[in-house]
Amino acid sequence: MTNDTQASRERLIKDFRKVISDAEELLKATANVTNDKVGTLRARAEENLREARRKLEALENDLIVQTKSAAKAADQLVHENPWQAVAVAAGVGLMFGLLSARH
Repeated sequence: MTNDTQASRERLIKDFRKVISDAEELLKATANVTNDKVGTLRARAEENLREARRKLEALENDLIVQTKSAAKAADQLVHENPWQAVAVAAGVGLMFGLLSARH
């Protein structure tokens, strides 16, 4: 998984958590309203929130598994090719050094 994809998923999870939190706050604020239609809407909203939390947890678990898999693959690659990894790290460090020296 690319870093952009992972970052996008992390932002989505953060935004999703915020929406769920706001919806729960709204449900608490309207708890005293005693109208049949409002009661039906509250029950449906609570069910939707439970489902959203379940999906969010599944998405987070998937992200954790993919991140661990990527880290394991990178670790294995470095162990199999240590000198190439050192050369790449040195090249990246040199590039950042040159770019930061220009500013």
